[in-house]
Amino acid sequence: MISANNLVKLDFNNTEIAFRNKSDKDLEKAYWLFKMVSNNTLIKIGTPLTNFALRVGLPIEGIIRNTIYKQFCGGESIEDCEQAIEELGRANVTTILDYSVEGKGAEGSFDANCEEILRTVAYTNRNKYASFCVFKPTGLGRFDLFAKIDAKENLSAEEKAEFGRVYDRIDRICKACFEVGNRVLIDAEHSWVQDTIDDIAREMMEKYNKERVVVYNTYQLYRHDKFASLQADFAYAQTQDFYLGAKIVRGAYMEIERQRAAERGYPSPIQLNKEACDSDYNRAIVFCLDHINRIGLVAGTHNEESSALLADEMVQRGISSTNPHIFFSQLLGMSDNLSFNLADAGFNVAKYMPYGPVKAVMPYLFRRAQENTSVGSQTNRELSLIIKEKARRKAIK
Repeated sequence: MISANNLVKLDFNNTEIAFRNKSDKDLEKAYWLFKMVSNNTLIKIGTPLTNFALRVGLPIEGIIRNTIYKQFCGGESIEDCEQAIEELGRANVTTILDYSVEGKGAEGSFDANCEEILRTVAYTNRNKYASFCVFKPTGLGRFDLFAKIDAKENLSAEEKAEFGRVYDRIDRICKACFEVGNRVLIDAEHSWVQDTIDDIAREMMEKYNKERVVVYNTYQLYRHDKFASLQADFAYAQTQDFYLGAKIVRGAYMEIERQRAAERGYPSPIQLNKEACDSDYNRAIVFCLDHINRIGLVAGTHNEESSALLADEMVQRGISSTNPHIFFSQLLGMSDNLSFNLADAGFNVAKYMPYGPVKAVMPYLFRRAQENTSVGSQTNRELSLIIKEKARRKAIK
């Protein structure tokens, strides 16, 4: 039960705090962007048309840069992100720098991605407002290679050597974070490559999390088996005497997962309904808090009830709002009512800040747009808050 008395400082409807860093012009742009994103038909038609326009060189990059890219991305380079990082930092919100350029399947692109992620490690080490590094495993190695290992197919000698290079890239990043005292999040991916990623993440945690939490794996609770995975990983961490790093999210591939399961005739890994997903997510929060001395928790969520639950549980248990083992996290450009109100109340908050060349991060941006249309309530919530803040500002002028 959420206690109103304990959460007196937390008001997720406080739009003055939520949009404090947005000008009237920025707010107007965000309003029209979310209006566009709320149109499912427009997104379905616009995605292939935008891809086509970029492919043939039509001059639409500037439009993208000043609309959806500006809302959800920090810039094209780390240096471009610095203004946004500082702006968030002034509101006590830290940044997770996310190089959102996907691997192109060639070894050179994977090596280049690794080097760029190592640059984020160095930057995070010297900027107090940058709290985590992050990487997507398939940005460092071929998706099909991960899938082949997950399916327990035999690898050729060349593929074994290729996977060795993928493993080394991941190890380099985790080791670099360990050496300078940073934390790194390993993003989750589709279920048919996730077991291999989980195995690697567990090995990295066993190697680098002996003294503190450095490496975090990601648990997608829209899968009906991931709460059990979280429990099993913690049990293993206890037997091997290392800290577990757990970033918990609901998930980002629901429609693809269900479609693939139906097409291939295997049981869907997805929860039966939203209530089951919400229940497992909240159980994961409680489980992590029950063992918070040995678990580092990053609660990645745009859900107000789960955010309130975590904040309230911390208060009830007497856990400091600045406990370094607990972070709330949201994506840049979304759920500012959660991020800024939580930070204003003294909790640790980190925003995912994607960056990279406009064309290269379009797959990420399309996913954001599609997710917002598939979760209509989220878009409607964003719009209602923007409308409320516009009215508040108009009333005081």
